[in-house]
Amino acid sequence: MAKVAFLGLGVMGYPMAGHLKTKGGHEVTVYNRTAAKAEKWAAQFGGKSAKTPREAADGQDFVMCCVGNDNDLREVTLGANGGFAGVKKGAVFVDHTTASADIARELYAAAKKGGFDFVDAPVSGGQAGAENGALTVMCGGDAEPFGRAEKIIAAYARACNLLGAPGAGQLSKMVNQICIAGLVQGLAEGIHFAKRAGLDVEKLIATISKGAAQSWQMENRYKTMNEGKFDFGFAVDWMRKDLGICLAEARNNGANLPVTALVDQFYSEVQKMGGKRWDTSSLIARLER
Repeated sequence: MAKVAFLGLGVMGYPMAGHLKTKGGHEVTVYNRTAAKAEKWAAQFGGKSAKTPREAADGQDFVMCCVGNDNDLREVTLGANGGFAGVKKGAVFVDHTTASADIARELYAAAKKGGFDFVDAPVSGGQAGAENGALTVMCGGDAEPFGRAEKIIAAYARACNLLGAPGAGQLSKMVNQICIAGLVQGLAEGIHFAKRAGLDVEKLIATISKGAAQSWQMENRYKTMNEGKFDFGFAVDWMRKDLGICLAEARNNGANLPVTALVDQFYSEVQKMGGKRWDTSSLIARLER
């Protein structure tokens, strides 16, 4: 058992912190910008809630974090009441936010100055993966603190790997989102085509999902895409945030991402259709307008 803090109780963080308590058996203190949610979590899981990130991080062996973007991350880590001000020497700060590689490196350096370690560890698997404790975690940082943190992360992960130096976790998550963008668009076009061609989509997917076209997106999203239901999963607004990070990094490293840029624009059309909070599989909706 370890003393663990969790900063940020959104659709991902709330169940992840819960797994730390129920599956990991750790002593958990949580912080959320909306205090009522932290109090609700504490009542549900039997942990503690704190009024500031600094208070939550104080004296903990590990501090986990999952917020929205770079700005949210700076707000919850830096400053007089930020988590970094409370982290004890020798502790490990693990950031599960999907953010830029630049801020990961910035916070790694700040942590080193403070006498503790930092691991950037964005996750994949969405809300369902968080709730089921089956996330994939991509990490960047130093091997020794990663080894310690991996045992804590195991409470909500089915796979967790160190992929390189500070920032490598965020870069790996960018690759993840780049791959997903093209897959979802391809699946949307395939289902759209099948419907126009008069094919039985259920029988079609049951067949081609056993061949080279198979993907996680096909197995888990084809049915709701076919039915036009997009009220679950990873929101379009968040996907556009992630793809924006990918495209900005590509401008820095010279990578050519034509499909990613195109799909990002398709998602902007979905937003204009009122789909900001729709699931990312809603790409099919713009084809069927």
